[in-house]
Amino acid sequence: MGRLLIHGEVGTGIIDCLAPQAGELVIDKPGKGMFYATGLHEKLQVEGVTHLVFTGVTTEVCVQTSMREANDRGYHCLLVEDATQSYFPTFKAATLAMIVAQGAIVGWHTSSEIILTSLARLPLPV
Repeated sequence: MGRLLIHGEVGTGIIDCLAPQAGELVIDKPGKGMFYATGLHEKLQVEGVTHLVFTGVTTEVCVQTSMREANDRGYHCLLVEDATQSYFPTFKAATLAMIVAQGAIVGWHTSSEIILTSLARLPLPV
């Protein structure tokens, strides 16, 4: 693995099966949180985004940092439990507990199955 969080280093590329499609926004994240030095908050505001769904690694570092940053900026946050991971299962469990502590102080979490089932019930856009 190359130097962490440095654009162009080994391990910072996008794997082929997740390559962005034409016109999709790609954010080069130089820190642990998704808002630090990325301009992402401004882009989301322009689009009127109010709710964010979180996946990724590691649960207790980059994902939690990004969720806390988003919460501080007023976004409603949902973490997909089975779409995040940690090197240490106890760290992931602790992070999930912290997110929903004190009445969901940072946000909520659920499984991808519940999210997909809920989305399937929505009417298709016309």
